[in-house]
Parts: sequence; C-alpha cells; structure tokens
Amino acid sequence: MQKLARILIDQSHRQAWAVDREMAAKINPANPADAGYSKMAESASSAGFSVDSFSSGPLTAEHLSATDVFVLPHASTDDWEKTLGFGSPVLALSEIEAIKNFVADGGGLIVLGETEQAKYGNNFSELTEIFGVKILNETVQDSIENHKDVATWVKGDLPRSLEHDLALKVQEVAFYRAGVLEISKNTDAFVVSQSSPSAYPPQAPLVVAVSYGKGRVVVLSDSDVLGDDSIDELDNKNFWINLLSWVAGAKAAASATAKREPSWADSDPAWQKLASAVEAIKPMQQKDGSIDSEKFSITEAEKQLEIVISSIKELAPRFSHQVEYFSALEKDLLAWQAGGFGTPDFYDSLELFRPDLNRNDNVENLAVFAMYTQNGNPDRNLEAVITNTFWPDWLAEKEQVYQNSAFVPIEFLAFTSGYDTNSAVFFPETVATRETAQFYWGGIFCDREAARFRMVTRAARQLLYLPLPPDAELLVNDQKLAQETYVLWDLIHDRTHSRGDLPFDPFMIKQRMPFWMYALEELRCDLSTFRETFILDDQGERLGKYIRYAILFDRLFRFPITGPRVRNYDGLGGQIIFSYLHKHGGLTWTDNRLTLDWEKVNRQVVELCGKVEALYHDGIDRSRLAQWMASYEFVKDLVQPHPASIWAKGPDALPLDGELKEVVNVIHDDEFPLNVFYDTLNRKLKDVILATKGITA
Repeated sequence: MQKLARILIDQSHRQAWAVDREMAAKINPANPADAGYSKMAESASSAGFSVDSFSSGPLTAEHLSATDVFVLPHASTDDWEKTLGFGSPVLALSEIEAIKNFVADGGGLIVLGETEQAKYGNNFSELTEIFGVKILNETVQDSIENHKDVATWVKGDLPRSLEHDLALKVQEVAFYRAGVLEISKNTDAFVVSQSSPSAYPPQAPLVVAVSYGKGRVVVLSDSDVLGDDSIDELDNKNFWINLLSWVAGAKAAASATAKREPSWADSDPAWQKLASAVEAIKPMQQKDGSIDSEKFSITEAEKQLEIVISSIKELAPRFSHQVEYFSALEKDLLAWQAGGFGTPDFYDSLELFRPDLNRNDNVENLAVFAMYTQNGNPDRNLEAVITNTFWPDWLAEKEQVYQNSAFVPIEFLAFTSGYDTNSAVFFPETVATRETAQFYWGGIFCDREAARFRMVTRAARQLLYLPLPPDAELLVNDQKLAQETYVLWDLIHDRTHSRGDLPFDPFMIKQRMPFWMYALEELRCDLSTFRETFILDDQGERLGKYIRYAILFDRLFRFPITGPRVRNYDGLGGQIIFSYLHKHGGLTWTDNRLTLDWEKVNRQVVELCGKVEALYHDGIDRSRLAQWMASYEFVKDLVQPHPASIWAKGPDALPLDGELKEVVNVIHDDEFPLNVFYDTLNRKLKDVILATKGITA
C-alpha cells in the first residue's frame, strides 16, 4: 500500500531526543522515555507514513529532496541537556537555506522548540522567523487549566480555523514547560493551540501553522508533548498525527489537479486505428446495435469492420493472455457482418472475456463489444476499451476476508466515446448477446470514481467553507490514496448486497420496484461499510478512516446533484444521510458555512445504519407492497416528498387493487426533490459535475 508521505527526523544537530530506544537509554539511563521519540515515530508509521532518521550532517538539498516532511526536534549544547552528541545545535546558513527552499517547493517542516528557548544554544528561531514565527524565551504556567495539578503542565486551547480542522479526535493536549510563539504581521499563519485565559501569559500561541510558498510549517513551543513519556497523555498522539498529516498535505495539495501521465495507447497507431474505425461504425448503428442498410452503406461498414479486426490483431501481442477471447471476438464480428449487420451477438466472445480469472496487478485487457455504457450511452453500440487491473497484494489479502470473486477494480488506459460519459463501470450484462449470459465479473473504474470524488469534494469544500481534518484533506488531494480507499470501500459495499435481511441481487436494477428501494439498498450497503470501518481501525487498517470520509463526502456532495432528477436513487441516498445528520446535529449549515461534528457524525451514521437494517428485518414479515409502503414512510420522515406526490397522500390514493406495477407507475419522477441546501449546491457546482464526465484521474 502506498505510504502517505516520507518523514525524515533530524538526529544530526545535537538533539536532546532520540528516535532509537537504545540511544534514548544512553542519553537518560534512568528514564529513557524522557529522552525518546520512538513512540512518535512508531505512531507515524502506523498511520501510514514512512519514517527515517537523519544523523549524518550537514543537511543538504539533496537529503531533503528524498523526503516530504522534515522534523527538527529540540537541540541543545551539552551545558543544558544530555544529547545524542552528533554535530552542532546551530544550523549552518547553508542548511537554513536548504530547508527554506525545501518548504517553498512544497515540503513540510515541523520544528519543536522549547521553554526558555534562548539558553540552549540552537538557532531554531532564526529558521522559524523566515516563516514568520519567533520562538520566545518564555515559560507558560497555569494553575487552573493544567494536567495532573502541575502548573507547568498546561493544557492548550484549540481555536478553530475556518479552513483547516487540526483538532480531529483532540479534546485536550498537555504541554510540559511550554514556551511561547510570536507571529509576525502579514504572515499566512494560524494558531493551532494557545494557552488558556487563566494561564500566564494568557492565550499565548503554543503551536502555530504556516503556509509558505507551496509548503507548510508547524512550530511547537514544547518538545516534551511528543516524548515517549508524554505522547500517550490526553490526546497528544492524535494531535501529532494531525499536525504531521497537515504538513504532509502540502505536496498533495500542490499536485491535486495534476493530470495523469499519458498511457502507451495515447500514441499507439494500432489503437488509434481501432478507435477511429469504431467511431466510424457507431453513427450507423441503431439502438439495438444493428445497421440499417437503407440509411447507411454496408460497404463502408465492412471496410471499417475490417480495420477493427486488423487493428485487434496488431494489438494482440500486448495481450497474450486473451488469445482465446480474440479468436472468438473475430468470429462474432464476422458473424455480425455475414448477417447483414443485424442485431449483434457477442455471447461467445463474452464467455471467454474473463478478467476475474486474472486478478493480478497491472494486467491489461482489451475489450471490444457492442454494448451500452451505464450512465453513459444507452444504445448497444460498438465500443473498445483498454483497462488495467488494480490488484495490489494488500487488496488481494482483503478479498480473502471480504470475499467477492466477481469484483474487478480497473483503470482506464484508453476508451472510445461511449466511455467519454458519466459511466464508471464495465458490466457483462451491458453487452449485446443472443441470450442472457452467466455473469462472472463486474468491473469498477476506480481511477475515474476516485478522480470524480476528489474534484467534487474540493469544489464543495471551497463553496461551503468546510474546514477539513488534515487526513481528509490528504484524501481529496491524493489520487492514489483516494483510489486505494475507493476499491476497499467498493469491495466491502459490493459483497454486502447479498448479505443480511432481505438481501438484494447486486443487479437489482432489472427488478421493477419503487426507486427508493434501490436507494435504501445502496444506502444500506454504504452504511454497513461505514460501520465496518471501525473494525478495520481496530485491526490497524489505516484506510478505515479514509473510507468513512469517502462515503460521507461522495454521498453528501456528489451523488445528490449528479444525473437527472428522474427517480434518482443514488441521489436520494445522499439526501437521506444529509437529513438525518442535520436533524440530529451532526451537520449544520449556517451563514452559508457547512460544519461537521465528527464525533456526532460517526455515531449518527451508525445509528442510521441500525434504523435501515431494522426496516429490512421487519420487512421479512410484510408483503412486498407493504414493505414498499413502510420504506416510503421511512424516507418521507427524512426527505420531504414532492407536493404533487400521489404516494404522499397515503394508501387511499394508490391503485392497490391492480398489479404492483400500477403503484410504481404513479410515482412522481422527482418524488423527493432537492432541499434548499442541495438546490444551492446544484446551481453552484453544476459546471464541476459536468466537467467530471469522461474524467480518468
């Protein structure tokens, strides 16, 4: 699994803190924890960062080029502290220049100052003043807001930033003999923690965060807060991970809108010929895929089909594992031609197109079928797509737990215009066949879904002034992290369809029933996945928290305003979550600002999951119609129906004496309209939603 960022902890400037436990014991044999940062490093590693130490100074730009975050722990002359004994506590001018340039170019920097900073003989304040933060020669005391009744073990207040939320899972932080920071005017900085009003000095900055160039800096006035003997106190460890995630997010934020590297297919002549021929045939086709010989030249169709077949043969050496499929594909294409280009039939080649049998990372597949694309082209036109299977070892291991042999996460390498749409899936039932084939697999374009999620969430965040926790910001800026998150979310979601009370078939869209039943099923699977992430947390799986963010943001922001308002079941699921959180205080929208109380949100989403599951459980004892009606009432309690709704008038207004399809027929197209919040979001973000069509990464 990709590491979030590379962390380099300095040990070359006579640090009074050792990352290595043995070195900490040498500094302080009686109490190694008072000189150790091993827990700090281990917690960063557990959170998904790679951690190294630097002990062979002097520090150069070359050393920093291999890292994302540089951590500079408190250093001292030997007169005041026992230290590692390496180098000088004074940063050379060349080192300061290298660090400054590193930050300006997008790096992250964390500097740990100390009480009575001036006496230790280091020049860390000279470095931090470049970024507008001075470490003062001060010690904070607080006889009221302190830890364990120690006046110099002060608790820091956590003022909220309108842009960043660095207080996720942090209620209290304890600083032992903290100094004070001073922020220069005209500095792009904000106070992360400050002393309480009862402290001396009162409301003084203890931790400051700064944006500088493309990078980010955090300066702390206390080094003990992250020591082995203090990091487990109160919420200090969570505070450290938040700070680390925020500075690490600088590079991700700078590259958030970067385009992916071109694939080989973008310049491959054989693919270009294949795609061009497919696009030439497509306008000739009718809805069922056939070609009307009275309107179009069969000779021209034959010419283009010959190019399709020859191009596939040219491409075939790249796809040696698809030999049998290509042989059957050629027969299906020629049979279509021999039949006068009537309704195409790709049954035989579809039987041999089995990406599920080769779920290995970076396996490429070429597919050519007459098919429709869900949320894209509704007609069964000829399409070609080259996919890359995303199946790293860690995902293969997870599939052994959440077993789903049909699940195939894929990435786009190249595609024809049917996929230059909102479609993000590749399912075998979309292919034109003479009879229903057995469905062995389902392809999910994880790169497209991750890119859409990121694009819409970033826009919604800006529009709604939503302060994001630093790990959530990392997610919406980092395509690879979002893609990893999406595939694990979808793996768990997808297998949930066939589990639980009243399990639905994953391809239930073919069943005729009220669209809110589809909405509740998708919602049930997402909420169940959300709840499962807490088990992932307990197992040390770092993607758990990212899945929670992805489910929440995608369902709240993207789905309700994507697609038409004609029985939009995916959109309704997001509307239900919004309403439940809003009614119960997990979400507020005031002064055009959206805020989320994360502790309440997590609890309330799990509560909503329980209510949906209770609806399913009780539905076992109801008729199908009665369950539809009970489900309608469940949704209606949260989302206001359309004023013209017949269903909202109650059972007496429904045609209950006829066939079930009659009660489905009277459902209003927009049975549950968007509320004022979503109406605003839709108007403001419609261009963003439109821009996600055809996006890959």
